Amino acid sequence: MAHLGILSLDTAFPRIVGDAGNPGSYPFDAKIAVVKHAEAARVVSDQPLPEDMVDAFVRTAQELEAGGASALVSTCGFLVHAQDRVAQAVRVPVMLSPLSMYPLVQSICPGRVGVLTASEHALGARTLKAVGIKAADVGGMEHHAAFRDTFLAPKSHQPNAFSYKLIAQLVLQEAQSIAAQAPLSALILECGNLPPYAPILREELGVPVFTILDAATWLMSA
Repeated sequence: MAHLGILSLDTAFPRIVGDAGNPGSYPFDAKIAVVKHAEAARVVSDQPLPEDMVDAFVRTAQELEAGGASALVSTCGFLVHAQDRVAQAVRVPVMLSPLSMYPLVQSICPGRVGVLTASEHALGARTLKAVGIKAADVGGMEHHAAFRDTFLAPKSHQPNAFSYKLIAQLVLQEAQSIAAQAPLSALILECGNLPPYAPILREELGVPVFTILDAATWLMSA
């Protein structure tokens, strides 16, 4: 059966429904493939990925394709640094980062498109350039200890539970901070751990909110 292939970082925290790394987050069959040793500390960066890490994602993508995946996405937007290599190594559609949707969102939602990321510090010029973005209005979740210590900590230090309510409050707070600077036409959630909170953001901000789940639906429909 046709299904979505998901390249996942190597993590220990719970992947709740809505998270890009939970198969139940999608309206179609999905298969997760964890890339061993691909921890957030190695991937969430403005620097190009280490060559051995890119090779690991390429191999895993090829394995997912061989297993019948009709399209590929990932659980981390910073994998945009591996987008070209992975896409060239397989014959199915690939979108590793929702940041790749930025030009399209800018076109269909003219105005100020915000980006909420796991790490504002890491989302620098190199990462933006990788998807053809000259500059973006960015807010980062790394400023909030409850988020940082759950999703950005080394795997060995990640908790086996977290408060959905608290993370939701912090995500909304950061998104509202972006919107307070100037009206938004849309918001893109870079991080694969943020889609569970997209419905709250849509309701509270009153603008379209795009995530990697939307990209997956688009790719699978194609």
